Amino acid sequence: MRKHWLLALVLAALVYAVAPAIAQDNGGNEQQTPPAGAREHGRGHMDPARRTEMLTRHLNLNQDQQTKVLDILKSAQSQAESLRSDSSVTPQDRRSKMMDIHKTSDEQIRELLNPDQQKKWDAMQARRQQWMEHRGQGQPPDSSEQH
Repeated sequence: MRKHWLLALVLAALVYAVAPAIAQDNGGNEQQTPPAGAREHGRGHMDPARRTEMLTRHLNLNQDQQTKVLDILKSAQSQAESLRSDSSVTPQDRRSKMMDIHKTSDEQIRELLNPDQQKKWDAMQARRQQWMEHRGQGQPPDSSEQH
């Protein structure tokens, strides 16, 4: 029995180590990439360059859009970091202001998109909102559908 657990553990580690390399080699796939706004390293924010790359893949952004999206995300990240380091702000105010920063940057990004991209953006935002709601309830998004 121990050998089976050890084998399973080794295989899981191997899959975990190799899967990102395979995904990168085939150019990624929507099922392998995290949803927009997904958390990286449990910190609640994603590097602006990585998020821009992800949005470029999902929304087929042109070069001009990519540059503007990256600028928006860098600005939002800078604002969020300043807010996090401000110890005079109460946790409730910090959360509210953080939500305002995200809302503003999301609106700015949406304005850059053409109608087809906006439809995809809206769907991504709806999935993110659903994920956030389920996360707050302590259950995975699909848990209600499995019963």
